[in-house]
Order: sequence, then C-alpha cells, then structure tokens
Amino acid sequence: MSDQPDNLITINLNGKDVQVEPGLNIIEAASRFGIEVPHYCYHPHLSVPGNCRMCLVEMGMPGKDRATGEPMLNDDGSPKIMWVPKPVIACATKIAPGMHVSTESDVVQKCREGVMEFLLVNHPLDCPICDQAGECRLQEFATDYGRGHSRFVERKNVKPKRTRIGPRVMLDDERCILCSRCIRFCNEFIGKPILGFTERGSYSTLTTFPGKELDDNYSLNTVDICPVGALTSTDFRFKMRVWFLKETDSIDTESSVGCNTIVGSREGKIHRITPRRNDEVNDTWMPDSGRMLYKQVEADDRLTAYSIAGKPCSGEEAVKAAAELLLQGQGKVAVVGSGRLSVEEQFLLRKISEVLQSAPTYAVARYGEADGKLISADRNPNVRGALLTGMIGNLPEEQLEDLRKKLESGEVTHLLAVGEDLAEAGIPAELLKQAQVVYIGTRHCDTCQHSKIELPLLTVFEKSGTFVNQQFRLQKFNQAVPGPAGTLFGLSTFTKLYAALTGESPYAPSPAAIWTHMAEEIAEFSGLRYQDIPKTGKVLDGSRFDKLPFREGASLHFTPAAETANA
Repeated sequence: MSDQPDNLITINLNGKDVQVEPGLNIIEAASRFGIEVPHYCYHPHLSVPGNCRMCLVEMGMPGKDRATGEPMLNDDGSPKIMWVPKPVIACATKIAPGMHVSTESDVVQKCREGVMEFLLVNHPLDCPICDQAGECRLQEFATDYGRGHSRFVERKNVKPKRTRIGPRVMLDDERCILCSRCIRFCNEFIGKPILGFTERGSYSTLTTFPGKELDDNYSLNTVDICPVGALTSTDFRFKMRVWFLKETDSIDTESSVGCNTIVGSREGKIHRITPRRNDEVNDTWMPDSGRMLYKQVEADDRLTAYSIAGKPCSGEEAVKAAAELLLQGQGKVAVVGSGRLSVEEQFLLRKISEVLQSAPTYAVARYGEADGKLISADRNPNVRGALLTGMIGNLPEEQLEDLRKKLESGEVTHLLAVGEDLAEAGIPAELLKQAQVVYIGTRHCDTCQHSKIELPLLTVFEKSGTFVNQQFRLQKFNQAVPGPAGTLFGLSTFTKLYAALTGESPYAPSPAAIWTHMAEEIAEFSGLRYQDIPKTGKVLDGSRFDKLPFREGASLHFTPAAETANA
C-alpha cells in the first residue's frame, strides 16, 4: 500500500509530470524532486516579499476557450499550455493542477544572469576575509548561474563596515544584498521592529532603528539566515573557515524544548553551534543562549580527573572504589540522578539504584522563565526520559527536602550524586560531610568538596544518546568531540559501575546496545532500535503521565494539555 496522501495534484516540472501535495509554492515543490530554484529573500518560515527576483521561472497553465470554457487541445489531444508572457517569481506562486513549470529554459538562465550581475555591481570582493565564504549563497549562485565575467568598470558604492548592531552581531553593509530576511525575522519571530532600510536604490542601507539594538536572545538567527556575509557572529567571527568544520547533529539542552542543532568542530574543539531544521520542534531557529553551551566543555570548573579521597587515580580504580563504598551502605544509599542525563544513562542509573536498594531515585528540578518560543520554564532537557525509564516516579522538586530529612535521621548514610550539586538542591554542607558521597558530574562544585570519590561525566557534546522533549519526542544527539584525556568513553562509567556492583556485565557501553534492553523492558520503547530513530525524532506515547503537572508553558510547537483543554 502506498504511503502517499490521497490529495496529491499533478504538475509538469521541466517536461516531466510529477505528483506533489497542494499548497506549496514552486520553490518547495521543485525541491521535493531535487530541483533547486535559486533564491535569496525567500525563507520557508518567514513571509514572502518577492524582492530578490532570483527565483524567476517560466510558468503556464492549460488554456481554456474563452467562448465555450472548454479545455484547449493540441493536435495530439494534449492540453494546450498558455505560458505567462513573462517569468514569474517561484516563491510567491502556488502550484495548481496541470501547471507547467520550466526552471531550466534559456529565458530563466538569462534572468538569473541578469539578477546576479545587478547584485554583484556594488558587492565587495571580500571573499578571502569574509566569514560567510564556503557557505555563501552569493558565491554559489555566482558560480552556478552567473555570467562568469563582469562588465562593470565604475567605482563601487561605499557603505558602513564593521558596525556592531548588537552584543553578538556585527554588520557589514557593503555586503548586504537587501534580501530583508533579517528585517522580517525581527518583525515576525522576535516581534519587534529592530532593523530596517534607509536611503533608496543602490544606496539602500540596512541599519537599526534609532535608539534600538539587536540584543534579543534570538539575534544570532539573523546571522544564520543572512545569505551573504553582511551579518556575522562576534563569537565566531574570524575564528575558523567553515569548510574545516566537522558538523555533528545534536540537541540544545538548556530546556525541555529540545531544539535541534548542528555542532561545528575541528580537531576536537567546538567552534560554533547552529540550528538544525526540524519543522515539528524549532523550525530553523534556536536561542543565542543555547549556542554558547559549548563553552562548558573547556570551562574553568570542568571536572576532568578521577580521584579517591582527593588523590588522583584511574577511571577503573575510581569505579571499583565507588562500588565498594556504595555496597557498604547497601539499603541506606540514596541515588540522585538528573534530568540532564541521557535516556540511556537514566536507564542504567535506575538499574544501579535497584542493586543498591535505593528507592526512590531523586532528581532536581530547575525552573526559569519561559519565553513562549524555544525556551521552556523546565530547564531540564530530559525529565520525560527519566519518567519513561523509571529513574524517577514523579516530577522532581527544586529542593530535596525528603532526602535532607533522611540524612538527618540516619536513614541514608551513603549518596550517589550524578550530574547534580546537592548543595544547590538544599542539602547542607554539614550533612554532606557526614555522608559517604560518590560524585559523578561535569564540574567541580560544593558536593565535590565533601565527596570521597569523584568521577568525571561527559557533556552532551562528548557522547551520543537520546533525550525526550516536552512533546514526548525522542531525539538523538551524537558525539561531536572526545571527552577529557583519560576519561571513560560513552556509557562506560555506568556500565562498569553496574558490573562492579553485581559481578555481571550484561550492558555494553553504547546507546544501540542499551536500547535492546530498554525496548524489552519499557512499553513506550517497544520495537524501537536506536539506529532507526529518525533525525527529526519520534513521538512516543506519554499518556500514562497525562495527570502530572508539568510546569513549562507553551512554546513554538507545543501547547500544554491544560491550555489545550481550556481553549
């Protein structure tokens, strides 16, 4: 049985009949069949201005007799196509049944050559020093569709250069091709008129409105959508040529929205994070704050070495000592997990908790202000994963009052803290001093000062795995860079700790291997394989958690159940 929808319409694209869903413009329809219609001003998630004219194509429709209204036919009985006398812009032209489109004719090619010539008249030859080189649409289209030579001999216009229009964005007006993408993004997504054009004709100049600055937490999206090098990131500017970067799919961990991202790295060092398109989660956007998370990899407080009682040791020695210490307190051990761990880590931590007879496993909630776009109030990326894996049985709390009382009463004497600073969660220093603490985390913190054993935890950029976002959408992230020298790779810390506690080694330290176990034990994961999870994620059945009072608020593609019910 075909998976194609029933409402497909037939159009003729470059002489070939194809079927495509209605409502698309010509650019999107052509892209379904691998045909590029070049464009600058069009963006799939912004309004259509039709001002660059790069997407001109020839278009025609089956003719009808004006007198009778009957279809006009050729001698061979085929519909007679009435071609529009002039090319049309593909971005603003919706497809219709029977439409004929030519994207490769001589007329179209001459249109593209003319548009490119006009755009290059005043464009500076900055390519050797421009950050956009290597991913510049002007470079690419000049090569693919341009004349290959210039007829222009006059002096180019001079416009402002190196203008800082916000804390994270630099503007070079000489490179601007007036596509207006950045203006529309500010108006339509940010919701503020921040940028605009002044002057007229070839002197038109992009600038900020008087007294305004591009300082919104989504400002760097204007850099992403700028087709040339007019807008650049002050964080990435002049740091690395893009063709040297290795790109790795990842997830933004600053909240439960789970924006899809691309991590750009070279030789084990991360240089930038940019959004990855997912029309069900973040479209093509992400917050500026999420782009800076890579700096935690080399932060001053990063925990990079294993230690026992303050003395350096190997990872194997630390795991063995941790197991021995925790087994001494078996039955009086409390395990504190994290909503920032991967699904696979949470599953293994649940298994470790069961061995230690720790019930329940705690987690720490973090809440902030939701922006209604791509940052939710829940600042943990994987609370739903913790619920699905059974690491926790209820929503976490910001302060671990129950754990504090058990420490005070002596009901708990040993602690395994993973990814959380217990001091920030309301556990006083004197109680941490009394307890036997094993700490697994990414950074030095107050809990470290009172722990007997410390084990480094890999950041999201140094491992592979999955998160479950606020939609119960299971999403993969991949390792972009190696962890600190000498640290155990992947899930090894958890699998080795389980093996040291039980004397058994049923779990291999890879997400794919762990998924074979999770698919057998967890109903929502049944039948799933790690390698089969789509790049855009897979929505899971989260109905058994419908009654939990998640505190998040709406985001770009998510409306809380309570708001849906009241609508």
